[in-house]
Formats: sequence, C-alpha cells, structure tokens
Amino acid sequence: MGYANLQSCVRDLEKHGQLIRITDPVDPYLEAGAIQRRVYAAQGPALLFTNVTGSRFPMLGNLFGTLERTRFIFRDTLTTVQRLVDAKLDPSAVFKRPWAFAKAPVGAWHLLPKKVKTGPILQHQTTIDQLPQLVSWPDDGGAFITLPQVYSEHPSHPGMRSSNLGMYRVQLSGNAYQTNKEVGLHYQIHRGIGVHHRSAKDRSEKLPVNIFVGGPPSMTVAAVMPLPEGMPELSFAGLLGGQRIQMVQPGALPFPAQADFVICGHIDPSRTRPEGPFGDHFGYYSLTHDFPVVEVKAVYHRPDAIWPFTTVGRPPQEDTSFGAFIHELTGDLIPTVLPGIHAVHAVDAAGVHPLLLAIGSERYTPYSTEQRPQELLTQANAILGQGQLSLAKYLFITNHEDNPQLDIHDIGGFLSHALQRCDWQRDLHFQTCTTMDTLDYSGQGLNSGSKVVVAASGPARRSLTSEIPPEIHLPDGFRAPHVALPGVLVVQGPACQQPQDASQSMERFCAFYDQQAPINAFPLIVISDDSAFSTQTLNNFLWTTFTRSDPASDLYGIDSFTADKHWGCRGALVIDARRKPHHAPPLIDDPAVEKQVDALGAPGQVLHGII
Repeated sequence: MGYANLQSCVRDLEKHGQLIRITDPVDPYLEAGAIQRRVYAAQGPALLFTNVTGSRFPMLGNLFGTLERTRFIFRDTLTTVQRLVDAKLDPSAVFKRPWAFAKAPVGAWHLLPKKVKTGPILQHQTTIDQLPQLVSWPDDGGAFITLPQVYSEHPSHPGMRSSNLGMYRVQLSGNAYQTNKEVGLHYQIHRGIGVHHRSAKDRSEKLPVNIFVGGPPSMTVAAVMPLPEGMPELSFAGLLGGQRIQMVQPGALPFPAQADFVICGHIDPSRTRPEGPFGDHFGYYSLTHDFPVVEVKAVYHRPDAIWPFTTVGRPPQEDTSFGAFIHELTGDLIPTVLPGIHAVHAVDAAGVHPLLLAIGSERYTPYSTEQRPQELLTQANAILGQGQLSLAKYLFITNHEDNPQLDIHDIGGFLSHALQRCDWQRDLHFQTCTTMDTLDYSGQGLNSGSKVVVAASGPARRSLTSEIPPEIHLPDGFRAPHVALPGVLVVQGPACQQPQDASQSMERFCAFYDQQAPINAFPLIVISDDSAFSTQTLNNFLWTTFTRSDPASDLYGIDSFTADKHWGCRGALVIDARRKPHHAPPLIDDPAVEKQVDALGAPGQVLHGII
C-alpha cells in the first residue's frame, strides 16, 4: 500500500507508462526547468533525467504534473484519507494515546511516525555543491531547491508532535552565501516555521532545521497541505502514504529514513542574508530581500538518491495540480471550519492569493424585504482570519440563496453573478495598511498592501453587456477597448514611467465621465498595458488584473465619493492593472534554451509526440 520511497514510485510510474527516462545530457541551468514546463503544458509524463550536467544525481521532474497522475500515486489511500477526514479524526489523540489506534480504522495508525535506528539516508554524505544546481529562470539569483521539505520543532515543546514541515524556498548558491556552509531560507508570512523561529529568538537560541528532499511522495504533498491545528505534517504524510513515516535521529532533529537527501543545520535568529531574486508562481521575479540563513552542518543522501524538482512561474504550472488535489481532499471541510460558508476557491490563474471567491449565506434577517450583504461581511472577515486564506487580496463573496446552482469554479459565471448584484456605493469594504502575500509586489513594500471585500447579495440590479456602445469615447492616451467578460471592459492606458503617472492618468480617466456616461454600461473597467493580450483568454485577464493591482492604491471609480470613511462610486469601478515602476519584472523564457527544448521534440527525439 502506497510508496515507502521515491524509488518505488518511479519504478511503478515507469511500469505504467507514466514516466520516461531522458538519457541525453541535460543542464540544470535553465534547460531542465524549461523541459519540465513544456512537458507540463502538454500534460505529459514524469521525467527522469539520468545524465545531469555537473552532478552525479538524477533529477525527477513533473512528478505531480497532472491531477490524474497525482491521484494514481495515492490511489491506495485516497478512500481511507477521505473517510478519516469525514470522521473528523482528532490527530492529536494519536500522539496522546497511540495504543488506542492499533485497532482503529485502517489508516489511523499510520498517523503516528515510527522511530527507527537506521535507514538508507544515513549511508552517504556529500556537500551542497555536489547537488543538482537547478536554476529555473535567467535572472534567478542562484540555484534553488524547488521541492524542499523544511522540518523544525517548537523550541519550547520539542518533539514531532509540535513539529512543522513546510515547503519553503531554499537557495543553494549565489549572493553572499558561503559555499557548502550556508543556504538561504525564504519563508512567507503566516507559515508555521515562523512561530518556531520567534520562539528561538525569544530564547536567544539557534533553531535547528532539517531540509528533506525526496522520500515518500506523500511527504512532498504534506509539506504544502493547510492542515488543522494539532496535526503534524508527518502524520498526514503517513496517512496519505499508507504507512508510518520512518524517522531516524542522529542529531538534534529527526529525519525520514527513506529520504533521498537531508541537509542538517540551524538558523541563527540574529542573522540574515540577501535571498533571491527568484521566478515565482505569480509569474514575476520575487526580488532580493534579507531572509534567514541556514548554517549547514551535514548533507546526507541515500545510495540511489533521486533529486525531485519543479519550476514555478505564471500559472498554470505543476503546483496547480497540488492545489487541485488539496481541494479534493479538504474542500468538504470548509463549511465545518467556517460556518455559513458553502465554498471557497483560490483562483490559480490569478496567482492563488490575489483573488479569492467565496459563497456564503445570508441568514441574519430572513424576515426582511430588503436584501443586502450583512452576514456575508461577517463571513468574509472569518475567511480573512483563517490560515493562508488571510492572504487574499481581492475577496468576492456571494449569497448562496441568490443562486444555489452557482458553480464557484466557473470563474466567468461567478464574476458575472457578482457584477449583476454589486452596488459600488455600498459593497466595497477595504482593509488598508495591512499584510499581504510576500510574493505580491503590487503594494508599496514587502508584505504590505491592502485588501478589498466585494460583497454581492440580493436580486440582480443590472444586466451585463458584451457589446461596446458606439457612443463611448475615451480620454487622450487611452485606446483599444476590448470586452473581457460580460460587463467587464478592458482599456489600454498610457504606460506608467514614473510613480505619479498612475494616479494622474487614472484621475484624468475617471474625471472624463459622469455617472450617466455610456461607458457605465460596464460596471467594471480595467486599465491595462495591453488590452488585446488581457482579453485574449480568461486566464490572461485574471493574471493581469489581479497580480498588477493593489486595492487601496489602484481602485478608482467614476463619480467616486467618501462618506463616513467609506469609499464608493456611483458609476463604474475602475481597476488600474498597468505595470508600475515598483512592480517586479515578469518571467521571460530564454529563446536559446527554448530552441534546445524544441529539438527534443523533433522526430526521433525523446520528447517527440509529447511536446
């Protein structure tokens, strides 16, 4: 049942025609990542690169490249996981009374990690510079581990029960890191390791960390799971993997006996070093900032070690499959965690955290003839106070009773439903000067920006058009209007060369119209650098609109007003989604490398018929 290690998974996928070996030399500098992204886009197989330039270790890419393959990998345990999730098993009980679970429902016993004295991981040691030096994008600051599992324990409550396993970015080379002695550790806000880091700093102690790479595939998924309080990721990995995770402990912290690689070290809370830049899942580079540094003490690897990797970039990418798989496992739990909420959808095409859709319930005054957002606002605040959902930048929330058949995954249909009902004088609710996703540069600084809740409840107040009225006129410098969705107009605006250009041109645009102007037939207007590109596909619209705007600084309106600290507008809502001088640069493929990848798809080559 399940895979005890990555090697058994690779053999099984190859047996079932879901993995191919690439024996040609492949450079981890740009080429491996470009191949993986291209094969992912083609919904192709997993890739085992056996001849990696500069390293003796093979690399495994695109392992979770399709949702179907991810389900296949965990096919033996999905029913058990779902049953235990439905039963709302208290994971902390397994640690408190492990003997009671020896005869528990199949799978529950697997929640408890198993301590062992030795394992394959202890057989060999190496150094950081001998590992595959994966560089995914031309302007990355060095080589990175892109599927790391970073393990730490609470300094005040040591032990696996209070552990955290998270997928935090690890930079192996570049910048000012001392070769083989230091690696960079970039973790975003609202991550479990931050609690451990804070405790170590308060105690003036170094924080031990172990960085796992590979091992049972369930470990990789566990590292990105938004788990409830009291459930260590190691427990979920055992449950999903169908067997208890074997752990050895030759030093300060344990690590998986079946891992492929483990980097052991510690964080000195008094030190940081510059980390980045790095091409990230927003489709831009996250820039160089000071982050914790891990002082490396040892690097272990098993005899047949495989280096799993992915690359991230503008969605969809391989991490999209992670998100879809996680939703399948946990989506039904949302109403139990957030009463009144029927569904939540973090929109992958918009970078996940920038755009969150939700369906709630209006039950405050069922006797009232007036229907307006009331309980929806309470539920929106609950969502914004819940784990990583708190990083949402735009939250659109609708009332289930208005359309019980509304599909939250039909993004165009959902937005149309909301736009039919929104009253821009009433239904915009801002949080300013707040925290936001570490990777989002639309605000005015690292981890800082704003949020807006767009609440929609009641009968439709307008019909939505997809036709541009001939009498619409645009101010000088604005041109090329295109319809993105019913009720959504995208207009190409002048480029923002200086910080003040954005506000000046937007105020001029909005002042050009009053609330009677024909352009208000579109309740939402987006100003873009390239309106044709932004409306070419729904994904283009979502990406440009919600990754390139900050609600507090980039939302404008025709005939806008402020009353009792509440901002609204009587005409159309206008979002400035142009690139600003403070935004991070977008990711662009290297043309020469892309030609190398093209060659692998030629007749007679290993990827012919795949790409």
